[in-house]
Amino acid sequence: MRAPPAVSIIGGSGMGKTTLLERLLPALRDQGLRVGVVKHSSDPHPLHREHSDTARFERAEAAFVAFATPAGVQLTVREEPSRALLPLLARFGDTVDLVLVEGWKNGPLPKLEVWREGQGPLLAASRPDVVAIVTDARELPAEAPPEPRRFGLEEVQGLAMFIARLARERTHVD
Repeated sequence: MRAPPAVSIIGGSGMGKTTLLERLLPALRDQGLRVGVVKHSSDPHPLHREHSDTARFERAEAAFVAFATPAGVQLTVREEPSRALLPLLARFGDTVDLVLVEGWKNGPLPKLEVWREGQGPLLAASRPDVVAIVTDARELPAEAPPEPRRFGLEEVQGLAMFIARLARERTHVD
């Protein structure tokens, strides 16, 4: 099964990645896209309580743990995150038109960087795979490359159109 197009939303902690994703999802749906989200976290157990059954199964080194609730199904697969992204995207197959990935700044996907003025270094300065910068800054630092598109934090509709076009140009992640 082939992976759908995907784009990573990167930036330092507190830059507003999650807020941007929340605002982008309805705008992309308005563009006619079915969108999934993958979240990268350095927290080893962001979904599980310390003494929960699922945490106990994971400590017992189950290859995967899935649990179903009235709210849906969650799956934890025991795999190195750096090797997990592309196989994970392939599991979505044709169920979505696009996957937005929060994080994975070192992954193989094109990236949109969320950068807030005075909040840390601009990653795009050293990353040729950043295709757009979303920022509140009037001007980018001198080290910013000239190539990436630039969007203001409030330009959600324009950014959604840019991402939709990017997804349509990239029919699948190879």
